[in-house]
Amino acid sequence: MEAPATPKTARGEATRRAILSAAEQVIGERGFNDASITDITREAGVAQGTFYIYFKSKDEVFAELVVDMGRLLREALNDATAEAADRLSAEKEGLRGFLTFVSAHPNLYRIIQEALFVNPDAYRAYFESFADGYRDALAAADAAGEIRPGDPDVRAWMLMGIAKTLGERAVVWGDTTPIDAVVDAAHDMIVNGLKR
Repeated sequence: MEAPATPKTARGEATRRAILSAAEQVIGERGFNDASITDITREAGVAQGTFYIYFKSKDEVFAELVVDMGRLLREALNDATAEAADRLSAEKEGLRGFLTFVSAHPNLYRIIQEALFVNPDAYRAYFESFADGYRDALAAADAAGEIRPGDPDVRAWMLMGIAKTLGERAVVWGDTTPIDAVVDAAHDMIVNGLKR
């Protein structure tokens, strides 16, 4: 797929961001099939023709939205873990950052789940981009002696699964357990496991 047009001005970038933000809102609420470009441009406060300056189709804005949400989430996780003293602290703060992010972006779950059917390549790339960085961080922590030796790839996918499911429980199913309580319980499990 050809990359969407990159705006040349700050105003153009602001318009593109407004369209992506509107797409997050509209597609997140209505679903991909029921969302229209007209709905997106109305939400963004731009003319329909403006949409086509930045995106060729609803499929293209959706694919870019999946990439953009992954980028925004990775930035939030980097910020959340920037002060972590070690890998186990990074796990705790990363989970807190993830749950905070998805609580602020509840449409993330619907959009990413729809990507499985609308754009399977974007869905896979979304998760693989997280797994690649996660695996490298876990391998580095293993090499530094911060965690027990183990398969960093399997561990990355496992830890991503924990975060994904806990976020889904909070955002999709409306669990009201405070984020700090969820993080403490999950972190205990990550650090100590099930073994007595």
